[in-house]
Amino acid sequence: DVQLQASGGGLVQPGGSLRLACAAAGFSFSKSYMSWVRQAPGKEIEWVSGINEVLGTIRYADSVRGRFTISKDNAKNTLYLQMNNLKPEDTAVYSCTANVYTYSRGSVDYWGQGTQVTVSS
Repeated sequence: DVQLQASGGGLVQPGGSLRLACAAAGFSFSKSYMSWVRQAPGKEIEWVSGINEVLGTIRYADSVRGRFTISKDNAKNTLYLQMNNLKPEDTAVYSCTANVYTYSRGSVDYWGQGTQVTVSS
């Protein structure tokens, strides 16, 4: 059973930092594409960052590039999002996603419950 649990959100002042974590279980973490997405109240879901370890690629949305860093620890089955120089517009619920491929199922997307990030003075 695929499990994705995001944590680390909270209230931070503009310019501050937070480190989000996503604990993953139930699939091949090292081989699966992982990403962070966010959704602010009343706004569309926004893809933030993704990492494909198999392909060796990391991508960021323009809005966070240079400020956020995605990483993963395969030994801990944990995905991270280091968020620096946070801005009020970063306020959103941040969720961890996984694209899990298996021979029997093919490629399946999973979406974990999010953690609230609030950037406010």
